[in-house]
Amino acid sequence: MSASQTSDVPTLLVKIFGKDRPGITAGLFDTLAAYSLDVVDIEQVVTRGRMVLCALVTAPPRGQEGDLRATVHSWAESVKMQAEIISGLGDNRPRGLGRSLVTVLGHPLTAEATAAITARITKAGGNIDRIFRLAKYPVTAVEFAVSGVETEPLRTALVTDAAALGVDVAVVAAGLHRRAQRLVVMDVDSTVIQDEVIELFAAHAGCEAEVAEVTAAAMRGELDFEQSLHARVALLEGLDASVVDKVRSEVRLTPGARTLIRTLKRLGYQVGVVSGGFTQVTDDLKERLGLDFAQANTLEIVDGKLTGRVTGEIVDRAGKARLLRRFAAEAGVPLSQTVAIGDGANDLDMLNAAGLGVAFNAKPVVRQAAHTAVNVPFLDTVLYLLGITREEVEAADTVDERADGER
Repeated sequence: MSASQTSDVPTLLVKIFGKDRPGITAGLFDTLAAYSLDVVDIEQVVTRGRMVLCALVTAPPRGQEGDLRATVHSWAESVKMQAEIISGLGDNRPRGLGRSLVTVLGHPLTAEATAAITARITKAGGNIDRIFRLAKYPVTAVEFAVSGVETEPLRTALVTDAAALGVDVAVVAAGLHRRAQRLVVMDVDSTVIQDEVIELFAAHAGCEAEVAEVTAAAMRGELDFEQSLHARVALLEGLDASVVDKVRSEVRLTPGARTLIRTLKRLGYQVGVVSGGFTQVTDDLKERLGLDFAQANTLEIVDGKLTGRVTGEIVDRAGKARLLRRFAAEAGVPLSQTVAIGDGANDLDMLNAAGLGVAFNAKPVVRQAAHTAVNVPFLDTVLYLLGITREEVEAADTVDERADGER
């Protein structure tokens, strides 16, 4: 039946609750089948081994409701469950216009933070239609389906106070686009990897402290990136080119980076990196991680020595946004379906240009400007913002391991 057909039809809400075990759902509907009912809606939730099963069905023919109630209660008692049956009219009320998915990440997720987030949803005019846990480790990730308020005002209401509540919150519009193919583009230094590549080179040149100071100021937005890049690279003049291999071996991936990229690739996403660092490292990462795109600055090497200069197109703040658009065009993905991840001020244009901009363990100026922020040290938590559950990630890993064993 359509919504209009069931709007004034007598219905029964049958609720079964108790210890979860196989066969309960089948048993309930086998019991109901004797009364030739139509199923209008079904919802089932299992939490810590306790099941709540709700079935909304059309009422039985006149005179049979009492018998149905007695039969359902008798069946429930026989399987050591409890039953509740409520009479009414029609289906659930229609969801309000404006539908969003609110993902909340906590490490841990406290009752206080949950109370504050849900209260803000209500205050913004939203109604929580469904709640679903995406992950329980390394963080607790919960998704709220919200209707009745547009996405942008809801995002503004929730994201502003998220840091003070000790949680990360992402708000995206619900709809088919959530399942569409996407392009994910990430910064490299302090995002895909834990290091600042230029500081690794500087350590070999004996000027690490001086370079780190300039890098920090640039990431805070206090210095023009291109000027700071040239100033830092100049300090590397004369360094032997053999240092490139040493730096590559010293690079440390951020926890969860491999899992994030591997999972996205399995889902058919295209993944790229843009960096204010150097192609001498990003090209290696592209090969190791199976990336689709990679672009960075290039250190000039002449006669086996670094010249203290960079060659080619400079990848700065504006350049990263430009490359995001270029990658999206090459991938055939609308800009609205792109996700950008970064931590520094030179990532801001890219984060704002993307359909979803994620500030990853970012500086305050970046957290305030991005669509959402992730403040836990696990890059794969970004998967939860895309609606991918931990169980799905682990199941895909298991399938691949079995396939590897068969080859």
